[in-house]
Amino acid sequence: MSRTAKLTFEGREIELPVEESTEGELAVDVSKLRDAMGMVTLDQSLANTAICRSEITFIDGDQGILRYRGIPIEQLVDRPNFVEIAWLLIFGHLPNRDELAAFSENLSNNQLLHEGLRHQFQHIPVDAPPMAILSAMLNNLACFHQELLSVDDTEQFAHAAARLISKVRTIAAFSYRRSRGLPIIHPDPALRYCANFLHMMFSVPYRHYVIDPEIEDALNLIFILHADHEQNCSTATVRTVGSARANLFASCAAGVCALWGPLHGGANVEVVRMLEEIAAGGLQPEECIRMAKDKQSNFRLYGFGHRVYKNYDPRAKILRDVCDRVFTRIQVRDPLLDIARKLEELALADSYFVDRKLYPNVDFYSGILLRAMGIPTNMFTVCFAIGRLPGWIAHWKEQHDDPASRIIRPRQVYIGVKQTDYAPMNER
Repeated sequence: MSRTAKLTFEGREIELPVEESTEGELAVDVSKLRDAMGMVTLDQSLANTAICRSEITFIDGDQGILRYRGIPIEQLVDRPNFVEIAWLLIFGHLPNRDELAAFSENLSNNQLLHEGLRHQFQHIPVDAPPMAILSAMLNNLACFHQELLSVDDTEQFAHAAARLISKVRTIAAFSYRRSRGLPIIHPDPALRYCANFLHMMFSVPYRHYVIDPEIEDALNLIFILHADHEQNCSTATVRTVGSARANLFASCAAGVCALWGPLHGGANVEVVRMLEEIAAGGLQPEECIRMAKDKQSNFRLYGFGHRVYKNYDPRAKILRDVCDRVFTRIQVRDPLLDIARKLEELALADSYFVDRKLYPNVDFYSGILLRAMGIPTNMFTVCFAIGRLPGWIAHWKEQHDDPASRIIRPRQVYIGVKQTDYAPMNER
């Protein structure tokens, strides 16, 4: 039996269909409201509006739950393999041995950049923002792989996805080397995905970067934990651009631009900058907590609270534990980690933060971890983009495959002036 919700306004009434998700959440379908009642819904910033049906990721912010294709994120911690999770998100199931081997080979075969694209790095200023380079180069990939601008079958789509996922790390590493005036290090087909990225970032001619398995696993986890997060700003951007039937390259490049914003992908940069300022200024964590609660203070405590999670971000819990392993392995004591630990301890014991459900989020520890690997702050958001790419591709595909999909075109509530007459120049 179908369920409905009844809306009554000024003597008129409409029954709106109610849809239930597989996890029991209810959604009121208002798509016919304007036709029936002449009304639209106003939901500023789409804070409570579902823009699609999706089978990819489930989040329960109140309970601190994150699942990829039904699998709890906590089950992906042991022996993390980013390539395996990329396949899971994009194609809907865990790959068997043959599928994983074939996909990995596809990635290896597509990790080099076309020489024409590689030479474009020489025309980019050495101090160019890495996210600007990444977005531009993803768009430029379309120039060199025009055969993949229209993907009409699964095999063709798999090739396009592999090219993007493989080349994005090459582009990222090349942009870092360019900014440092270092020679380009080409990918090594003998290395796995994350190890290859570290190799291209940090190797020098005649001396390969020694890849510690603990560091490789940590980077795998960072990428996995950022691989998808439902309808966030960048994913919604990819879906919006893709709804116009824009190609996969253009849609993902648009996602990079959205992720570039400090309120989205740049949040972990703000956390590290905050911790650096605390350390440089000799501030005590207790004083920082006090200032964070003072509305008259200019101090802002980054890395606490989340738009969706009203509980401890499950990704932050995982990265907190990874930090312990990595810092023990590299035998380095980072004062920023000590400060972060103390801030977390104080905040979780303070009713001001607990009552407002301001718990550490993924950005609180991801930046510290990337910093420990030697990755500079301006590359943090690039690493976020590398991790998020499989999620963007999965959502683009899901939308592309949905026969009911239409171009995304929100309504608005107009609050400007009513009709007015054009005034000639001498009357203004």
